[in-house]
Amino acid sequence: MPSPKIFFDGGCRPNPGRLETAVVVRGIAYVDDDLGEGSNTDAEWLAAIAALQVALALGERDVRLLGDSAVVVGQANGTRRCRTPELEAYRDRFRDLASRFASVRVRQIGRAQNLAGIALDRRRR
Repeated sequence: MPSPKIFFDGGCRPNPGRLETAVVVRGIAYVDDDLGEGSNTDAEWLAAIAALQVALALGERDVRLLGDSAVVVGQANGTRRCRTPELEAYRDRFRDLASRFASVRVRQIGRAQNLAGIALDRRRR
């Protein structure tokens, strides 16, 4: 089976506020809206980490993560600097999980194409 596209998105309302994440893989949405308080960047990082946790639980070895946060995608790929110890901690946690896979690719997509963002929007209605 080809490596799945795993969509991730995080948000909070207001910013900062209550954190929520969504991961969508093979048409199934995994949503968590009980993650405490934080910023939008916290939520995006938690969503990227959740995407890897879902992939591990599904037994995936080669994954493609798709998210709309330029900051998180850049930091996960090592092309953007983490400016705070908190962001470094998220990145390190992400890298630790990523080391358990044969391959992890992270790519930025537009908000309108992010199935995880669409799943979050539907829950808010």
